[in-house]
Amino acid sequence: MAFDIKEFLLKIAKKNISDVHITLGKPPAVRKSGVIIKVNLPPISQEDITEILKEIAPGDFYQHYADYGCQNLDFTYVIENVSRFRANYSLNFGNPRITLRTIPYEPLLVNDLKLPPVLNSLTKLNNGIIFLTGPTGSGKSTTIAALIETINREKAKHIITIEDPIEFIFRDKKSLITQKSLGVDIESFALGVKFAMRQDPDIILVGEIRDRDTMESALAAAETGHLVLSTIHSNSAINTIDRVVNLFDEQIRSFMLERLANSLRAVIAQKLIPTVDGGRLPAVELLSVTSTVKDYMNKKNYDEIYELMRKNETNEMFTLNSSLYNMLKSGKITNEIALEYSDEKVELQQMMSGSYRGTAKNYMDTFME
Repeated sequence: MAFDIKEFLLKIAKKNISDVHITLGKPPAVRKSGVIIKVNLPPISQEDITEILKEIAPGDFYQHYADYGCQNLDFTYVIENVSRFRANYSLNFGNPRITLRTIPYEPLLVNDLKLPPVLNSLTKLNNGIIFLTGPTGSGKSTTIAALIETINREKAKHIITIEDPIEFIFRDKKSLITQKSLGVDIESFALGVKFAMRQDPDIILVGEIRDRDTMESALAAAETGHLVLSTIHSNSAINTIDRVVNLFDEQIRSFMLERLANSLRAVIAQKLIPTVDGGRLPAVELLSVTSTVKDYMNKKNYDEIYELMRKNETNEMFTLNSSLYNMLKSGKITNEIALEYSDEKVELQQMMSGSYRGTAKNYMDTFME
């Protein structure tokens, strides 16, 4: 009996499954709460692969696959009123494999996602750049979608998204939302931003900063009075600054750092942390670019920026360790998990032992009870 992908996805839709792995010759596998689980089903056959692609792939891709084969493609599959799935077709030792990531049918809000409420203040900004960073699968796209949806509900703006592929579908509320897919509506992120600026936007979402041209376009948009939101791969809020500047040639990095300091409004770094009840919660680091932070950025005093984040005096910025420590104090995670996910383990150990000299305000207390 052929594997029915739609029936399978309907069964897992309400089981907190984040990813599905379909590989020729292997049983299906899923990821739940960060852990891979092999499903007790027969191995996937070539016939199964063909039927799955017939169901989930765009018609033109399936026809190309049927006629010539294919090596790699990203696309979106939708089960109406249930869920959306970001799909990737690839090869594994020449054999086909399909990976699907579940995307909620409707974007959730900051409070729904158990994110720090202070993130809502970022939706009040009118210009500049906000970066979201973190490992693959840490919920970056979901957090950005929450910020966009909040603006959509509260402000009359024109929001343009440029994505690869489109993940969340936004329905116009107070705002007008235009969504563009790479390879379908626009050929690159950089060109997408360039042309978007001619389409009367207030806010531009760039799915990912991957290269210098895209970063240059995003900076130009921010400098001309637009609010730009984007993801970027980096380990922390402060490392994001170096990641951006190092996209450019060495001789212009100081100039680009000055431009970035003037345009950057915030960096959100997050990780999804396994909890004691088997779920996951976001641990968040927030860097808000105040006049002091801007001055430190121009001087490359990154240690001083981290010290401001550690002090957490105004709750407008905080470190990942502060987030982990609050989750630990509230009984949501274990000591071992907190240390495993910390990038500054010695500092966190000091916090746990009581010898830490900074502060860790309970910004999470409002929703962790």
